[in-house]
Amino acid sequence: MITLTKVPNSLRGDLTKWCQEIQTGVYVGNVSAKIRDGLWDRIMRDIGNGQATMVYNTNNELGYTFKTTRSDRDVIDYDGIPLMMHLVVSNKAVKHGFSDAAKFHKAKIMTHKRLKTTDKLEKALSESIVSIDIETTGLDVTKDQIIAIGAAKKNSCFYSLIKSNTIVPEKISDLTGLTSTILSDEGMDLKVVLIQLKEFIGNLPIVGYNVRFDEAFLEKGYKDTHELGLSNKIVDLMPVIKKTNKFLDNYRLKTVLEDYKISNLHPHRADSDAKATFELAIQLIKKQDLKI
Repeated sequence: MITLTKVPNSLRGDLTKWCQEIQTGVYVGNVSAKIRDGLWDRIMRDIGNGQATMVYNTNNELGYTFKTTRSDRDVIDYDGIPLMMHLVVSNKAVKHGFSDAAKFHKAKIMTHKRLKTTDKLEKALSESIVSIDIETTGLDVTKDQIIAIGAAKKNSCFYSLIKSNTIVPEKISDLTGLTSTILSDEGMDLKVVLIQLKEFIGNLPIVGYNVRFDEAFLEKGYKDTHELGLSNKIVDLMPVIKKTNKFLDNYRLKTVLEDYKISNLHPHRADSDAKATFELAIQLIKKQDLKI
């Protein structure tokens, strides 16, 4: 059972995925220990200025234990029995304030400063990374070929189709919209594209989603064309998402982008996927879930 008071509505919505709200701010559910701990982590992350208390089953004389964020209560262990102790003085120091008008003015100034700092941080972050994505004729790096490469920076995007000496499988054409005819008419030589890609990326760290797949194909491409491969730092966003967001139904890029409310108008098109991945990386950095 979880009780919440004065928490953001978004947190209440998250809990309803796993628990039933039987009364305002009171949630009950039957979940595993892993999910329970995940829920508490989510609560601690998104609680804001609110308060939360969780009660759950455990192997002690009472058959249950609890934890809380309340500043006027403290959970103590009394010979193996958890007790909730009422505190005479709050653990949190009392902040002496001024008039409501003064507080409002101070909050307005602090908000303005915070927005300016956030804008500067976002600008700096967005100019310090590049995202990549590729489309291939299949999943086997030893047999399949790259047919499209996309990369994205803050204000620019790289996109090129690759001529292929193999027939593009029908399922790949259905997925990407690319056919052997399109690649023949509009594609460029792989070596030329890889050189251009390296120039576009420069020395920036590279991010991608399930990027080890892209990295393997690009590494083979540079090797086959006798070009020096990429030496940039490469960061895969998929493990970051799996660590920080344990409640997704799956970890396909489409699902992740929907959860983070990122628009991707042309899924499975390398440039569109790269742009969406770039936006995902920026969100993760701003939330301090990702460090480059």
